[in-house]
Amino acid sequence: MTFPPPPPFERNPTTGELFIRLDNHPRIIVTPPRITDAAPLIEILNDKRVCVWLSAPPYPYKPEHADWWLNLKIAETNEGLGELEKGVPILKASPVQTLREIQDDGSDIFLGTIGFFRCPWMALDPLAAEGSDPEALLQENNAQPVGDPDILWTVGYYLSPSHHGQGIISDAFGTLLHKFAVPLLGVRRMIGSAYSGNKGSIRVFEKNGFVYRGVYKEFIEAKGKKWDFEVLDWSTK
Repeated sequence: MTFPPPPPFERNPTTGELFIRLDNHPRIIVTPPRITDAAPLIEILNDKRVCVWLSAPPYPYKPEHADWWLNLKIAETNEGLGELEKGVPILKASPVQTLREIQDDGSDIFLGTIGFFRCPWMALDPLAAEGSDPEALLQENNAQPVGDPDILWTVGYYLSPSHHGQGIISDAFGTLLHKFAVPLLGVRRMIGSAYSGNKGSIRVFEKNGFVYRGVYKEFIEAKGKKWDFEVLDWSTK
């Protein structure tokens, strides 16, 4: 695709790939996924410094998991790129989700992913009436038309341990939230969540204006264990 990229997108002059550059880490970019990401993806998601904090990816993370996930996400980002090319004002799908670091020779390395999606945990909706059915709320949230300001969103991410402690995720989240998610996905309200003890993720949300709500005891079961969820809220209202 060679259409002129709208801000905040840039285009790699060699490959033609679209990307968004982070505000405070200009060598870190967010691009579409590639099928060649499988090897570093598997390595990162089998690293216990990463996988212990993630509920969705299986452990151990195998090549077939990476193949399924990458094909799914490539199709999703292709849909977003197609919408972007057509000038659709509010996108259904995100064209970029993969964090990479540009090297001195112009190549890049895979660092992780970050993506915005409709919240699957509607029991956490701060606007939900007491006693509401979470499944009914989930169906309602998923049925809301693209761009509806009442959609409840959340975000998921992980980063290679080689780049922890550098503020990259905070920068990536802030850059994408304000330059992409709000204007191009129509995001107006979000929750942030993390397993209790994941202080780094809590700081990411707080640095980006989220307000701490509290702890939901044994809210989610993953990898054979029940986890407490710490929840934060954000809204443009």
